This record gives sequence, structure tokens and C-alpha cells, in this order.
Amino acid sequence: MGVQALPYGSLIEIDRHSDVPVFKQLAKGIVLLIKDGKLKPGYQLPASRDMASMMEINRTTVVSAYEDLQVEGWLEGIARKGNFVAKQLPEIHPKSFGAAQGSGLQEDHGFYKQVAIRSAAKRVLGAHQLMINDGYPDVRLAPLDAIYDRYRFLSKRVHLHSRLLNDSAAGSVSLRNELALFLSKTRALDIGPQHVMVTHGAQLAIFVAASMTLRPGSTVIVGDLNYVLADKLFEQMGAKLVKVKVDENGMDVDEIARICKKSPPDLLYIIPHHHHPTTVTLSKERRLQLLEIIRQYRFPVIEDDYDYDYHYENAPILPLASADHRGYVIYIGSVSKTLAPSTRLGYLIAGDDFIYQASMFKRLVEIRGDVLFEESVAHLFKTGEMQRHLRKSVKLYKERRDTFCELLHSCVGDISHFSLPKGGMAVWTTFAPEYSIPDLAGRLAKNGIYMNEGSIYQYNDNVNGIRVGFASLNPDEMQQFFKALKACKE
Repeated sequence: MGVQALPYGSLIEIDRHSDVPVFKQLAKGIVLLIKDGKLKPGYQLPASRDMASMMEINRTTVVSAYEDLQVEGWLEGIARKGNFVAKQLPEIHPKSFGAAQGSGLQEDHGFYKQVAIRSAAKRVLGAHQLMINDGYPDVRLAPLDAIYDRYRFLSKRVHLHSRLLNDSAAGSVSLRNELALFLSKTRALDIGPQHVMVTHGAQLAIFVAASMTLRPGSTVIVGDLNYVLADKLFEQMGAKLVKVKVDENGMDVDEIARICKKSPPDLLYIIPHHHHPTTVTLSKERRLQLLEIIRQYRFPVIEDDYDYDYHYENAPILPLASADHRGYVIYIGSVSKTLAPSTRLGYLIAGDDFIYQASMFKRLVEIRGDVLFEESVAHLFKTGEMQRHLRKSVKLYKERRDTFCELLHSCVGDISHFSLPKGGMAVWTTFAPEYSIPDLAGRLAKNGIYMNEGSIYQYNDNVNGIRVGFASLNPDEMQQFFKALKACKE
């Protein structure tokens, strides 16, 4: 067959008992496909012989149909090439996929949930423009070549594939082993591989943990400023958010205690290290107080520790999950924050029965992850290359944090406020009301620099703040950014 063809035999119905000639039925069927948008202008139809074979009709019948359509202006015949849908059609009202006719709005069919997250209008970036993210690692530093080399090595060992594919839905056994060892050494977690589930990014880990603990009508305590995708996820599951103040010492644990006295929540979601978006860390005193509350009221906690490894001032406070929490803390972390945003890899730590049940749930939406990739990352942990990368990047990101904050203070310190973050990869910065972040983002865009316009953090009209990532910027890129930002206030 000369061209890749649609299944015309199933798209066009021919009634051989009808009084309407078969060639007319075929021509009408082709016109309907054009009107429905299934055949676009310029599309080449099958040769008459091929169409006849598909429709199980005589070739001369197809020729007659094509000739009729040419006369009516639906088709264009080109010598020695074939028949094509005309570029200028006599009349056409194609149906768009799900759009309400005439309104320009999406039609509400009512069979699906609305998932609306306030975000900026899309801006297309050129290949050499600078992007200011909200706290990502520098992909140029990540040992991705070592991962890809190991991936290629494993992919050629066909005899390993059946064994690897038999791994649990909880993830590669090798990676679960390595993560258990790494987290035990760095976070004092008393765990083994049976307590670890690997996920395609930390967001999926939050989804699984929330799905295992929430029902419609459940209550979830979150920060008044919080990781917005977690908030939206809980609300999508039918939960009610109970917001607690976040200050320079983290979430207000006294307020959590008052809420629990009235009615304990069904879940607490907390980011104790480098809170998102404000970057503050939960104080040691509040951590101890919160553990007492958890033990007393016995409610589950999702501890989102997405970038624990990036702490620059002394030793980080250990996670809640490292203390005696009676099995109520579900610990979530990210490997993506160590490597690159595009390498989606996270993990969930909990009791062995919870992990088993969670892996069975995860299997409903993802039978297994990329096992070869997980095995390749496990190899980096086993050889120590991941740990070496972490040590190097922590040292470099601390230097970048200091340089970035010095420039932030000297260039726009008179119109902004920020605190030196103790860890993480971003600085939470608020600007004077007359310098709205959408306006600043628009001005930067004219200089080829992308910065989020901040609407994702607009929980109320009083917040004119944004996370400004520093880890992914080298000194020259920082200078470029601050030169443009400084010009915005002039």
C-alpha cells in the first residue's frame, strides 16, 4: 500500500441493500471523515485499488466516488501522485476535541474532576535564555554519564532482565538495599529494604501515602504557606485543609496541639527541613514537642524531606522519622534533588506492612518503575560515587548560596526581604508591594530571562514572594540575572 491508511473499512459503513449507489455511500463517508476532522486538508487517500481492497468493493466504484468528490471540490487529483483532500474545502465545520462550539471554552461534560492549579501563562524559552527555577540542582554537575553507562551495560545483559523484572512493585531490590543503608547512615533511620518503596519521583510517593491514609472528608493539617502540589493533591482526594502558621522556626506546633485537643486530624503534612516555599527549618524544640503530640493523638504524618542532604550550617536536625514515633511517620525523600529534575526518582519509608500495602496500591497505577534505571542508581550508591557527588555539590551550593545572597542584598536589598537559608537550593524572597512579581517576571522576560511570576504562591493578596533558585546558577549566570533584576527597579 502506497500510504499509511486509516481503517476505512470500519470508519465508513456500506449498506449493500440500500437504494443509494455504493459509490455515493463511499463519497458521503469520506466527506463525513473530512468534516469530523479525521481527514485533514492535504491528506493523501489510498489508491483506488487499495481502497477497494479495504472496503471490499469494486475498484471502478472507488474511481467513481473519487471523481465525484473532485467535482464537488472535496478532493484534488494530482497526476502520477494520487488523490488528496483539497486544501480549500467547499464547507467545513470540524469538531474540536471537547471544545464547546462557538464559545471558545472547554465544554463541561461532568464525568471528570476539575484540577485547577493557579499558574503562569506559558512562555516559550529560547535555547540560550536563562531560567531562574525555584530550587533545582545543577544538572551539569550530576554523574548522569555514570548512570547511563551502567544502564547500557545492564540493558545488554539479557539474562538479567527476567530477574530484574521479577522485583517487587516496591522497586528494585538493589536500590532499596542501598537506600536503606544510606538513610540509616545519614538520617539515623532504623530501617531495612522491607521499609523502602521506590517511586517515580517524590510527588508519586506523596500521592501513594495520601491515598493510603485519606478518605473524602478527611482533615489534613498543612502550613499556611505550603507546597502547593501537595495541597491540591489532598483537596483532589476530597480532604479538608486545616492551615497552621509557619514562622522562622517552622510550623506552629502549639497551634497543632490546640487543633488536636478539639479534633485530631486524619493526617499531618510537614516539611521540616527547608520548608517549601519559605525554606525555614523546624526547630529542635518544636520537633520534640511535635513527636509528643504524634504519640499522644496517634495520627499519621507525611514527613516530606525532599532536600535533607543540602544543609550548610552545622549538622541538620534529624528527621521526625528517626525518633520514636510509634510507626505513625511516613518519610518521603527525593533522589531527583540530588541528580536532576528530569531524573524522576523518590522513595517512601514506613513500616513493612504499610510498604507492602502501598506497593500493591502503586501497582494499580504503575506496575513497576524503570528497573534498569533504578539498578543503575543503586550502583552509584554502592560504589560511593553518589556520596562523593553529594559532598562536592553541598560544598559548591554553599558557595553559590553565599554569592547569590550577597548579590541579592547589594542589587535589590532596598526593595526585597530575605533570610539566608540554612539549607536547600532556593532563597524565599519577598518584594515591596510596588514591585509586583508578575511585573518583574515580565520585565526579565524581555531580557531573555525566565522567572516564575509567583502566582503559584499567591495564597492570599498579602504574599508578594517567590522562591529564587541559586544552586543551578554559576557566577556568570548570577551576574546576568542580577544585572537584569536591578534594571527592573530603575
